[in-house]
Amino acid sequence: MLRQYELVERVLEYDPDADEAALNRAYVYTVQKHGSQKRASGDPYFSHPVEVAGLMTDLQLDQETIMTALLHDTVEDTLATIEDIEANFGPEVARLVDGVTKLSKIEAMPENERAAENLRKFLLAMSEDIRVSLVKLADRLHNMRTLHFIKKPEKRQRIARETMDIYAPLAERVGMYEYMREMQLLAFEQLEPEAFKTISDRLAELRGQDGGQVDAIALAVKQALAEAGLTVEVSGREKHPYSIWRKMAERHVSFEQVTDIMAFRVICEDEADCYRAMGILHTTWQFLPGRFKDYISTPKNNGYRSLHTSLMYENSMRVEVQIRTRDMHQRNEFGLAAHWAYKQEDSADGAVGWLRDLIEIVDASHDAEELLEHTRMAIYQDRIFAFTPKGALFQLPIGATPVDFAFAVHTDLGAATLGAKINGRHMPLRTQLNNGDVVDIIKGQNAEPELSWLGFVVTGKARAAIRRAVRLKEHAEVAEIGRKLFDEIADRVPAKIGKKAIQGALDRLEMGDEEDLMFAIGAAKIEDREVMEALVPGCTANFDEDADWTKRERAISIRGLTPGVGFQLATCCHPVPGDRIVGLRKPHEGVEVHAIDCLELANGVDYDWLDLSWGKRSQGALGRLRVTLYDKPGTLSEATGIFGHNLANVKTLEHVQHDPPFSSYEMDLEVQDLAHLTRILSALRASDAVAQAERI
Repeated sequence: MLRQYELVERVLEYDPDADEAALNRAYVYTVQKHGSQKRASGDPYFSHPVEVAGLMTDLQLDQETIMTALLHDTVEDTLATIEDIEANFGPEVARLVDGVTKLSKIEAMPENERAAENLRKFLLAMSEDIRVSLVKLADRLHNMRTLHFIKKPEKRQRIARETMDIYAPLAERVGMYEYMREMQLLAFEQLEPEAFKTISDRLAELRGQDGGQVDAIALAVKQALAEAGLTVEVSGREKHPYSIWRKMAERHVSFEQVTDIMAFRVICEDEADCYRAMGILHTTWQFLPGRFKDYISTPKNNGYRSLHTSLMYENSMRVEVQIRTRDMHQRNEFGLAAHWAYKQEDSADGAVGWLRDLIEIVDASHDAEELLEHTRMAIYQDRIFAFTPKGALFQLPIGATPVDFAFAVHTDLGAATLGAKINGRHMPLRTQLNNGDVVDIIKGQNAEPELSWLGFVVTGKARAAIRRAVRLKEHAEVAEIGRKLFDEIADRVPAKIGKKAIQGALDRLEMGDEEDLMFAIGAAKIEDREVMEALVPGCTANFDEDADWTKRERAISIRGLTPGVGFQLATCCHPVPGDRIVGLRKPHEGVEVHAIDCLELANGVDYDWLDLSWGKRSQGALGRLRVTLYDKPGTLSEATGIFGHNLANVKTLEHVQHDPPFSSYEMDLEVQDLAHLTRILSALRASDAVAQAERI
């Protein structure tokens, strides 16, 4: 663990103007607050924030970030408050500590929701101040280094899985490759212990057999470049076990078949030397076609810049070579942290364009499952490059389509997409793009995202935006049904309904706005009586028995039953007054009333049959209909208008089938009697909006 003076000296080495007294106060404060708390390893708890602060000094971050790292657990794990932090260390440090603390308060959630909420807060915190996320990544990295001290294997597995799924990819996305590699290695050791041990043992064997081969290859590369007049630094290393394991899984090969286990890095003076070095290496050794990538002219979304190539060295040995400048190397290994340290905000802004896409995904995702799906899609996939007609470059995952491209340019353009030209030719929207394609999106004035697009888009941003648009469209259609039903409900209360009454109803029902109320009515999530009572409290207490039937509670009576015997209307045939009915007497269940032509009666041959009839005042039973509409705007609204005009109360409405150009719905209507239901069926069948209507 770093001693107090060692930590302060580290900061002063790269920032002589840092406030030494403030750093000392933060160190002492965290030691005092954590007191005698212990970690799973048995070390004092304050050793953890001190080590996290040490990681921040490696990145040469400002003193506020160092102090945040020292204090990041005090609010969550001690009696300290954000107000205490602000009083002692100022508002900026307090804001950063609060951001890191909020990222940690999610342990009580279910696993998937916890991971999604962690990711959501991480991305939002990153968008507000990258330093919050840098501290959190360092916090997770140090926790992974001490993960083996946790006794419960299921807890170690959970933390390792979350690290592998969320934190390591995000470290890669902000360009912190050193953090990413170490997180992956430590998580891999926990998640696949047998594979980790096997590969590690094989690497150790090779290390003992190679006789300094890595150093020999590095020297040969350096000599070849020196003979051409280039001054470079060359270093070599083995790929770590997780990288090798992933290659084995992707290529379906054994360890012996993985040939590019060694990787070499060439550090040049400037960009021109990088390209010269690449040419020299390609003429000295055979390079592997398809394995060359130029991330200098077309950087990755996280700002990563380098040349990558693979060579066939002596004895058919494949080696991977990365060529870059020293400045590129610093920024590649530490990403946005390096941008922050260098205070080059213009460069940093270019490196976080992908972050805006992830924030849009956070806003558009409906639940935890969607959020994790969309963000993983945005994080993991390999890239291609496509251009707008004006030459703007966009990076997309392999398999991306013009719809993905349109949403990458702008969400509004994606939503308005009608067609596309690829390299000047009209092409279907599901066409997969290739490297270098020029994509011209054709917009439609009234175009909107189609549900079918989800079958071929591959970017998380496009998928999230399409799902959100479809949900909003469906929500609006259901709310429109609710407005029709609301007018009918409003006619049944003893007062004129205005904005004041509606706002009072929203308050009583604890709904946000009028749209929420209409949606709840249209989706049958709220009973008519609840709406009436919310509009005019007390109005449902008594009904005038001489009023129209629609203003009365249902009154069903059955003749032919023994007095006191209970009955229920069968839900298979939904008999209404006017139907000829029979009863099935079931032991311990009372009598079940069926229409005489109900097919379910054949299943009740062993029960006692009763000849029944309706009482004189029976009305208000439920009739069930299946209505098939033409799948065009307004048809569902026209059908509900027929129900309203005929004073039929829609109790349930369910969309049961979509078979273009038709959509089918099943609904329960509260009707007066059979004649009333027949009139509604006749009106439906006469409508141009209805393809078929039948009672079920």
